[in-house]
Amino acid sequence: MDFNETKATQAAAYLIKCRGQGYMSYMKLIKLLYFADRKALLRWGSPITADTFYSMDRGPVLSRVHDLVTEGASPQEPHFWEQHLQPYGDHEVRMVADPSNGELSEAEEELLVEVFERFGKLGRWAIVDESHKLPEWEDPQGGRIPIRYADILRFGKKTPQQIEAILGDLCASEYVHKALAGG
Repeated sequence: MDFNETKATQAAAYLIKCRGQGYMSYMKLIKLLYFADRKALLRWGSPITADTFYSMDRGPVLSRVHDLVTEGASPQEPHFWEQHLQPYGDHEVRMVADPSNGELSEAEEELLVEVFERFGKLGRWAIVDESHKLPEWEDPQGGRIPIRYADILRFGKKTPQQIEAILGDLCASEYVHKALAGG
């Protein structure tokens, strides 16, 4: 699936708004977005951001979101994230402009609130500890290990037939999206 930077930005901003202070630890934000994408995949068969997942030392991450937070966008990529979210203080991200919620469904917004209510009050290290409890996380010993959607679905107690159907639907959706976008 192709990463949706606009939707990821809107989801991140929504979580920052849930916190109510205009900023959040980037580690906490990345973990909350991972928990939301994971829960969306298990609940609806499709993540919110369509990002790639990896196990890293401090738990699972969304790869492109992690890169946007820690490195910024490259000159070849859209800068939607940086127009709305920027580094702030000591390892934090702040919202500098509201990206709206236009691409988020009402159900996705509710899921983000659910994730925030469950994990949002935890400190950054406590949320890392929680992410280490997820069955798909593997200690990468300083590197990174891909986390496949199929693994999350399997650990989420989906049957092999359900996993095959979900992955097939995701591939079909991506094919249609690319065809409509002229790619």
